[in-house]
Amino acid sequence: MELYELTRTLLDDQDIPQLKQTLAEVSFDELLDLIPQLDSGNRVVVFRLLPKARALELFEVLDVEQQQDLIQAFAHEQAAAIFLGLEPDDRSRLLDELPAAVAKRLVETLSPDDRAQLHALLGYEPETAGRIMTPHYVRLTAEMTVEEALAKAREVGQHRETVHTLFVTDGERRLVGAVPLMRLVLAPAGAKVADIMETDITWAATDTDQEDAAKLLQRRDLYGLAVVDHDRRLVGVISADDAMEIMEEEATEDMFHQASLGSFGGQETNRAFRLVNGKVWETWPVRAPFLMVTMFGGLLAGSVIGRFEEAIAAVPMLAMFIPVVMDMGGNAGTQSSTIFARALALGHLNLRQFGKHVLRELGVGLTIGLGLGLVTGTVVALWQGMPRVGLVVGLSLVITMSMATTLGFLVPYGLIKLGADPAAGADPIITTIKDVTGLLIYFVMAYWILGPMLLH
Repeated sequence: MELYELTRTLLDDQDIPQLKQTLAEVSFDELLDLIPQLDSGNRVVVFRLLPKARALELFEVLDVEQQQDLIQAFAHEQAAAIFLGLEPDDRSRLLDELPAAVAKRLVETLSPDDRAQLHALLGYEPETAGRIMTPHYVRLTAEMTVEEALAKAREVGQHRETVHTLFVTDGERRLVGAVPLMRLVLAPAGAKVADIMETDITWAATDTDQEDAAKLLQRRDLYGLAVVDHDRRLVGVISADDAMEIMEEEATEDMFHQASLGSFGGQETNRAFRLVNGKVWETWPVRAPFLMVTMFGGLLAGSVIGRFEEAIAAVPMLAMFIPVVMDMGGNAGTQSSTIFARALALGHLNLRQFGKHVLRELGVGLTIGLGLGLVTGTVVALWQGMPRVGLVVGLSLVITMSMATTLGFLVPYGLIKLGADPAAGADPIITTIKDVTGLLIYFVMAYWILGPMLLH
């Protein structure tokens, strides 16, 4: 039985002792897969049954939205215990997402020293290196021997977020060098840190933009990036895993800012989480309106077919190819909207030149439509023995597919500009517009090319 099913069964049976034993025996990766599948209430129960160290380890790797939900659902004592176990930079990031009242209660549980560290981080401007750094790191001096340096690394390193790189300062705490841990381990015990440290080091200032700091760490392939104040005194370190999170967040934010979409990036992250993990009724306002659009669009498409009932009665074979025109247009539009979403997520779209991308997609739809229209029209002409019907189908495909691919870019972009959800809304709107206009195009082509046949 899968862990999720077993967990649900034990929760339903209220067999808490067996569930606690089961959770203690499974791997960390299994727990990480389990948590997002549970609803909010059961997620809290599972966390309460985990050993404190395992619960903290698991909490640290969850998305901020999941952390926020858990903290607000925990009893105050458990929330405080989790909060106390976080690194200072993780605390500050979580506090930014919590309601003020909840954040205030958690801050009050900290010791004076921890509270001072947290306030120091919160004192830096948001989205700067100072805001995301950890003040916990291993600091050496150049006069230390390798043996002394290793002893200090062993003493304090187990409580630090990163020990892959040890930073060296002078008597006034100014950054003067760095020593990779591996080099320190392999060096002779009596050697001086000054003899083995690197002096050509990379660092960021506390007011450096967090994205620039993360890119610097990535470009130099570092495990940790030193953060210094304006006097070049070492005040913190940005770890590689924090830099990866920042790069992901900034990539999303930058894409939406390029489109003048303000803070939509954060809204989109939270909305995606709610759509997958929220209450069933929380998805209704996002999804139901677009499905209503599709329903009314279907009714409108039906009325279009009814309006051209006489044409179908005059040339019955026209009805055979309605699904071809509608489905090919629908598939082309869905392809385009999917390509738009993926390109936007990966940063491949320059939204300042959105018109250029739309024109290119129009060209793609036009060329593909010409090719498929030629093939389909030829097949219809040979199959039915009526070249003009083949011409109707072929031209309809060319126009419909060109229109659908263009809509595949325009509709999701328009929804984003309006602050709506493109994931839930793009395809229903594209389908509705394409179905109605596709039918109109099809029958207009029919009257234009088959006019005499339809009038008799």
